Amino acid sequence: MTDFDPRGFLERAVETPSHENVDEMRSFLRETLCEHDVEPTVDDAGNVTATRTGDSDGPHIVLNTHIDTVAPHVPPSRDGDILSGRGSCDAKGPLAAMLAAFFDSDPDDGRVTLAITPDEEVYSTGAAALVPELDLDPERGDAVIVGEPTGLDVCTAAKGRFEGRIELRGESAHAAEPESGTNAIPLAARAIEALSGFDDRPDGLDAHPDLGAPTLTPTVIEGGDATNQVAGACEVVLDRRSVPPETANGYETGLDGYLRERLGSGVSFELTDRKTPFLEAFETDADAGVVRAFRDLGCAARPFTAATEASYFARRAPTVVFGPGVLADEEGPVAHADREYVRLPAVERATELLDEVVGKCLRETGS
Repeated sequence: MTDFDPRGFLERAVETPSHENVDEMRSFLRETLCEHDVEPTVDDAGNVTATRTGDSDGPHIVLNTHIDTVAPHVPPSRDGDILSGRGSCDAKGPLAAMLAAFFDSDPDDGRVTLAITPDEEVYSTGAAALVPELDLDPERGDAVIVGEPTGLDVCTAAKGRFEGRIELRGESAHAAEPESGTNAIPLAARAIEALSGFDDRPDGLDAHPDLGAPTLTPTVIEGGDATNQVAGACEVVLDRRSVPPETANGYETGLDGYLRERLGSGVSFELTDRKTPFLEAFETDADAGVVRAFRDLGCAARPFTAATEASYFARRAPTVVFGPGVLADEEGPVAHADREYVRLPAVERATELLDEVVGKCLRETGS
């Protein structure tokens, strides 16, 4: 065991703004690692990684979370064992627990890698660059634990999130003679009404046994140029929360064809341009070694209710989401809210659980 103090680290981490850029927080993390005789690496995407390696080959266990937060910065405050402030649960609380578990790890066989990413809250540029460079082999018993506020449950699945736009094309005309043009706004209304049947089509998605049904939600609508003119174009932004086995490309092709079939050539759909892959839905087998290790310690297994970078890691090795804190409680939102908080005993308990899980996964090669 090391002399690392996760509570003290967490208070300083929450005090450190990381909503606009993560430079200061990344420097603090690097300094902390160096103080404990660990030399971290920072890649071109800004990921901080460090590895402890045993004497022989064995499973590779990756502890991942992120250091960026959403705006605005909320300074820390303490009320007994409750620490409030931006990032306290999403995800600097999980980071503190993972850092403690990493320092405690001393593998005889295999490796433990701490992999901390930036930009999780926006485009996931860190994780997108990191994952292809990680040596992950499920046949070797490798596993990834992604730190997010789960209330110390182990989350084995999550919906994906896709974003795209319906484009509706009409023909502009003077509003005094609307029949001389084609108004794209009523066409948008027809498109929105048609969305409810997308998942009911013969080749649509069934509800997932754990994640439930996918959702398709219009979130932004824009159309028209002048108050006295028939709108020649309109756009509707859609938020898609997907379930396995839907992929981003399959969703784009399927929805575009579905809308064209019902509304004609004046409508089309395409995903929003994005420099990194969308976060697709994932699910990890309940019998995977990392899942069993958490469940053996009394952790309840359930889905995670938000999209997460675990999506990227799950394509390479069994992946779960775990950490102290909650996304919401009985009073309302916690993560991303002004009242964001974490219970410090939960951070310490998360460390204990991670210590046990990492040790068990390293011992059970090929589990």
